[in-house]
Amino acid sequence: MASLKELKLRIASVKSTQKITKAKQMVAAAKLRKAQAAAEAARPYSERLEAVVASLAGKISVSAASPKLIAGTGADDTHLLIVANSDRGLCGAFNANIVKAAMLAAREMIGEGKKVKFYLIGRKGRAVISRAFPNQIIGSYDTTTMKEPSFDHAQAVAADILARYEAGEFDVAHLFFSTFKSALAQVPTQQQIIPVAIPADAPATADATVEYEPDEESILTDLLPRNVSIQIFKALLENSASEQGASMTAMDNATRNAGDLINRLTIEYNRSRQAAITTELVEIISGAEAL
Repeated sequence: MASLKELKLRIASVKSTQKITKAKQMVAAAKLRKAQAAAEAARPYSERLEAVVASLAGKISVSAASPKLIAGTGADDTHLLIVANSDRGLCGAFNANIVKAAMLAAREMIGEGKKVKFYLIGRKGRAVISRAFPNQIIGSYDTTTMKEPSFDHAQAVAADILARYEAGEFDVAHLFFSTFKSALAQVPTQQQIIPVAIPADAPATADATVEYEPDEESILTDLLPRNVSIQIFKALLENSASEQGASMTAMDNATRNAGDLINRLTIEYNRSRQAAITTELVEIISGAEAL
């Protein structure tokens, strides 16, 4: 049984931890409002751009002369998994869920006889993926100096990935991130960004009632690289909001657990103190009676 001094020190330690988790919860709640607003504001543009690109891609006859981001490399052997994580912890299972989804997809692809490579944004998932898939990380983007996501960061990542695609390092690229639903729910999401996923119900040829100036392929040549940047930017914004929501929830749970532990330790401390007082009284009374 712990002594009174040990219990007192432990209660003080848990109270200090509770102050930290409470402060972290309040900071995450303040940051969540801004991050959520940014993520929700970016969704209509990114979703509409993706739909426009997919629609245009479905209206042209894919050939060797088509943009590579539509036609692909002509193979489906090597897949690049772009995993977007955060650089900080204390946000529950936010990072673990994204990494888990990416690793599950990687194992399925390997089971189908495909080769898998990883490109990591952020550092939290790096150790886990490195252990599970050694020597398969071909690139990374350090976000330690990034206070909040910006389009410049997304463009830098997209430029690196597109350069690797042009160099023939992979055939298909999938983006893994967490879609923000609420402070309690963040959904790990997989999205193919290279080449463009053409809808199955898209028409094989252009609609005769619509004329494009310039032609569809010229428009796509400009839009496709921008679309990759926009989708990565959307993923960074969704991740930022998801991270703050997960952090707020995790710190709230930690604060509540610390409070419960303080109550239990306080009860144990009071019982031990009462037992010690009772023992001392018994000793004093016994000594007095002996005299």
